[in-house]
Amino acid sequence: MRKTDCKILVVDDEEDILLASRLLLKQHFAMVVTASDPYSIPALLQEHRFDVVLLDMNYSTGATSSKEGLHWLKQILKLAPAVKVILMTAYGDIELAVRALKEGATDFVLKPWQNDKLVAILKTACQQNRGVGKRSAETAEQNQTSFHYAGFIGVSPAMQRVYQTIEKVAGTDANVLILGENGTGKEVAARALHRKSKRADKVFEKVDLGAISETLFESELFGHAKGAFTDAKEERMGRMEAANGGTLFLDEIGNLSLPLQVKLLSVLQNRQVIRLGTNKPRPIDIRLICATNMPLYDMVRDGTFRQDLLYRMNTVEIYLPPLRERREDIRLLAEHFLRVYSQKYEREGLGIAPGTIRRLTEYRWPGNIRELDHALERAVILCDQQELQPEDFYFAPDDVSAKVTGQEPVLENDYTLEALEKMMVQKALVKHAGNITHAARELGITRTALYRRIEKHGL
Repeated sequence: MRKTDCKILVVDDEEDILLASRLLLKQHFAMVVTASDPYSIPALLQEHRFDVVLLDMNYSTGATSSKEGLHWLKQILKLAPAVKVILMTAYGDIELAVRALKEGATDFVLKPWQNDKLVAILKTACQQNRGVGKRSAETAEQNQTSFHYAGFIGVSPAMQRVYQTIEKVAGTDANVLILGENGTGKEVAARALHRKSKRADKVFEKVDLGAISETLFESELFGHAKGAFTDAKEERMGRMEAANGGTLFLDEIGNLSLPLQVKLLSVLQNRQVIRLGTNKPRPIDIRLICATNMPLYDMVRDGTFRQDLLYRMNTVEIYLPPLRERREDIRLLAEHFLRVYSQKYEREGLGIAPGTIRRLTEYRWPGNIRELDHALERAVILCDQQELQPEDFYFAPDDVSAKVTGQEPVLENDYTLEALEKMMVQKALVKHAGNITHAARELGITRTALYRRIEKHGL
């Protein structure tokens, strides 16, 4: 792995954090120095010419106000104005983040961090320090307003409400129902709730109910005894038992049939499971989080989802807004994905043209953050310039975007092979929210062949 010629100083009073950061960052950067005492910062800044300081916000035992971090941020910028400062803390506070960024911090991350995100942020800060890469004034402004919260990126009012709800409910054992369209980050929210809960050091067990057949549901969730059915060659613990003491995340809960809803409700009410082929109840202690993109309340009225199960699992409800309802976050997310994929594909220094930012912000993004993620990866791979241009992105035409409102692309009295091909490509792209890999797989062609057809039909 090629290391970035960059000097990093990490300041934190927890030795475990210093060790973890040193082991991670020394793989990517030429020099990494760690310090547990913030009062050593002035001497270290005199001794070395650091590019970036990764600075904890709290040092006194039990401190959560972050006043110490703000104090040392000011001191660092006085002693070494060119140094980029990335602030980190285990406590999420939007007002604090905005204040710190206004006072000169380059970015703000929450512990525990995600390794690839932390490395990408530090590399971007190094580039800014050394003047590497062409960055527009709009991008520079964005770097002063970005905010990272437990896997989320965004400063919009809609997302601030999400952050606040997570903070309030995470420390309890209340059941949580997460609602939102595909690609809005429902699993990210579930993991944030777990990491901030009293069960954070226990297991987080995810079950995708949309991927489990009815015949395997009981065995998968409740477990089975040896010989309980033909292929039961040994006793097996179910996913609910595996989550004992921790968090159970049931994704795509709206896909359950009524008979399976009854079985799940019984387990949740009694807080015990019975493995298939046995009569012995086994107590379980779980924190339940469920998620779906389906209209559960409409399904209750239609009789396809049990009202008692809905009440059982939604003590607290969290709604994740689609990207079109938080357009002020699109630029933040696009820049984040640009950092990630520029590093992955060794395209460091790549920027986004102002016109491209405007086009990204105007687009509806029916596939939400997931679609934006794939769009940036594709653009980074295919871009031949130093700035991403609108033509580097696939934007579904109006007839395809209309699928969001329930309208299908129309084939207007044109039954040529070319017109049929265009319609099939459109349908596949809509179904998979612009995901080229999945659309190509459904069409039975390669990604390259699909790209050729997208260009051929001007999609």
